[in-house]
Amino acid sequence: MKKKDQNSKKEKGQALVEFSISLVFMLIILAGTIDLGRAFFTYMVLRDAAQEGAAYGSVARTEQLDTIPCTAIEDRVRSTSDNPVDLNGSEIEVNVNFDGVQCSVAAATSACFGRDVQVEVSYDEFPLVTPFLGAIIGSQTISLSATVADTVLTPPCD
Repeated sequence: MKKKDQNSKKEKGQALVEFSISLVFMLIILAGTIDLGRAFFTYMVLRDAAQEGAAYGSVARTEQLDTIPCTAIEDRVRSTSDNPVDLNGSEIEVNVNFDGVQCSVAAATSACFGRDVQVEVSYDEFPLVTPFLGAIIGSQTISLSATVADTVLTPPCD
């Protein structure tokens, strides 16, 4: 019986030590999961904004019905969301291409029926809040981008 009492006194703190070690790992995994969830949510906001811009670019026209104002497409993308991801910030970049050619600031005159409109929305400095995750990947920020291509529906080309 003496041996049983001596062993139980030695093992009294074992459970507490095991719990504290496993708790640290569980909290690191939980914090990393939350950070990756934030990144995925932000990517979905960027993807939805790019989709809205591509859909708008495929049907939007000016009074002349032969040009699409590039600034109007960018404004449509930026007005899609403001909470919790502010697309009007300077860290968000919007690029519009028609058939692989960068859209000029004034208007895209080559945007006619059957051609492609491509909208890319990128967030180059997405901050990570988990310091351990930043140490693993080598930076406390990651780059997120979403690209959507659509077909121009109106007007027909001459």
